Amino acid sequence: MRRREFLGVLGGAAAWPLTARAQQADQMRRIGVLTFFAESDPEGQRYISEFVQRLRQNGWVAGRNVQMDYRWAGVDPDRIRADAAELVGLRPDLILTSGTPATAAVLRLTRTIPIVFTVVSDPIGNGFVANLPRPGGNVTGFTNFESTMGGKWLELLKEIAPGVSQASAMFNPQTAPFAQYYLPAIELAARSSAVELSAAAVRNAAEIESTLTALGGQQGGGLIVMPDATMQANRGLIILLAARFRIPVVYPYRYMAAEGGLISYGLDQADMFRGAASYVDRVLKGGKPADLPVQAPTKFELVVNLKTARALGLTVPLTLQASASEVIE
Repeated sequence: MRRREFLGVLGGAAAWPLTARAQQADQMRRIGVLTFFAESDPEGQRYISEFVQRLRQNGWVAGRNVQMDYRWAGVDPDRIRADAAELVGLRPDLILTSGTPATAAVLRLTRTIPIVFTVVSDPIGNGFVANLPRPGGNVTGFTNFESTMGGKWLELLKEIAPGVSQASAMFNPQTAPFAQYYLPAIELAARSSAVELSAAAVRNAAEIESTLTALGGQQGGGLIVMPDATMQANRGLIILLAARFRIPVVYPYRYMAAEGGLISYGLDQADMFRGAASYVDRVLKGGKPADLPVQAPTKFELVVNLKTARALGLTVPLTLQASASEVIE
């Protein structure tokens, strides 16, 4: 259901720390969650489950001393704005956001309700925080990637598919307004690798299909999928078309390679949501977002899908396989 409220009780009182009972039993706290995942997406469900479990470990039990209001906004800008307005209107004690557009939508509506963000690129450039060590204001959280990650994606694409001579970096300007944050590093790596790079701005599935169809007709074509909610929502289509047109593609998240993509390199999003739960705990216990440093990712995953590589006629270097966090047979 689109507006479903989740009040599931996770575990009994025996698992609830006594110190937490003493500190928190006197009032029910309220947390709003605004995420770019669709409610039907198992990855989104997994990350929220990690968040809720870590909250529980810190003494916050849904239905006992905290109420969770979820909005699975997806990638529609109008729905993101509407869901943000609904959550702010509930006057929660804190709002957890995932994604740059969701964070921007909430911040446009409130500068008083504490916000903890996840999966955000360039929080300084987007105007969310003053600086990373002391963000100031009512928001802090966990960033996506450093800008230099763009160069790493291009290098990995060339390493696994040396024949790539033309590459596109694909993103939706509406859900990835931060694309320019990564593009200079991709361009630098492309020049050093003698790869002709283009930026492919797409806004929907039809434009994604058109871009991959055109790329598949080029000799030596390759693709970089940017860390973008639209790319995440359409990953099944991208993986299908990449296989159809035999396009080597590098992805930003593990689950994309696990679902049939060629190679991925990026952060562990589940770890990010666990960290966000720890920040939420600190804020609910009196901490201020202004004083909590914005955290950069520390855990990265390189995943190679050998089955997909074989289907594309690629031989994955042993050195790349040895350095991978996971090799999918």
